[in-house]
Amino acid sequence: MIHALAAALLVLQASAAAAQCRLALVLAMDVSASVDAQEYALQRDGLARALDAPDIREAILTGAPGHVSLAIYEWSGRYQQTVMLDWTTLDSPAALDRVVAHVAGARRSWKDYPTAMGYALGYAARLFETAPPCDRRVIDVSGDGLNNEGFLPDRAYAHFPLDDVTVNGLVIEGADAGLIDFYRAQVLRGPGAFLEVARTFDEFEAAMARKLLREVGGMILGSTGGQAWPPG
Repeated sequence: MIHALAAALLVLQASAAAAQCRLALVLAMDVSASVDAQEYALQRDGLARALDAPDIREAILTGAPGHVSLAIYEWSGRYQQTVMLDWTTLDSPAALDRVVAHVAGARRSWKDYPTAMGYALGYAARLFETAPPCDRRVIDVSGDGLNNEGFLPDRAYAHFPLDDVTVNGLVIEGADAGLIDFYRAQVLRGPGAFLEVARTFDEFEAAMARKLLREVGGMILGSTGGQAWPPG
């Protein structure tokens, strides 16, 4: 009888761990006018390859306890935000395979619109309204330009329910001077928030891979102020 109860308890614990979500992760991809067709392809394909990299697949699928739930959207101007991938549970190799194929086959939703990052963060807050309950909630914002339309990120943080959300950044350096400082001062938010830097869109895949490893692994290596990578 005792052995039967112990076995039943182990089954219940395993089922609870399988059902638990450890991370709700939103990836926000910049499709503003500063991103041309070639750069968009590098960004989209780089994300697909990063999600499919063996070390990232292992981190997503074997991290414990619980699974990762992922959503992806493209953002640009005030009202130009489109979901690329709605909330998807990444709890098996097949589920991750489907997400990788979906991202690789995505078509750009907007072009020739400004950069409205405050609105983009507000949109992420709306996405979290339909997210599953998870231990951590993270927004991963990538972009190559300064906010040039609408309110700034600090206004989004003041008026949208994002208090328990960590916001990380991925800067793609380009024509806008001061972009890294802008992300550090305006975008990064929450315990362990950090910044990755790609010097060009060709480096986007590597920067995204570094960032995903930290996010899905739950590593708190940065600070509320974040840190740039590569340093210097």
